[in-house]
Amino acid sequence: MPASLGGVRWWKAIGLAGAAGVVATGVLVVRGERRRRAYTPDQVREQLHVRYAQVVAAESAETTPAAAVPGPRAWVGRRMARGRRLAERIAKRRGK
Repeated sequence: MPASLGGVRWWKAIGLAGAAGVVATGVLVVRGERRRRAYTPDQVREQLHVRYAQVVAAESAETTPAAAVPGPRAWVGRRMARGRRLAERIAKRRGK
């Protein structure tokens, strides 16, 4: 006869205790997160203005023009050249 605790198997009791612990932890985490995120509308507005100013400053400080950034064609060209070099090396080894 399996070991039981008042008609309930011991592993079921452990499982229920674990599930209750997970739920309780989740409740505490959510409560703490709500307290941290309880901003007033003025605080939210101020934070958005700060972020916007940072983005504008970063865009104005950017010195690399868009044309200087290599596009997908350059990447494909490099891959093709690498493939050709690899094919040449293989052909040389087979010819030896």
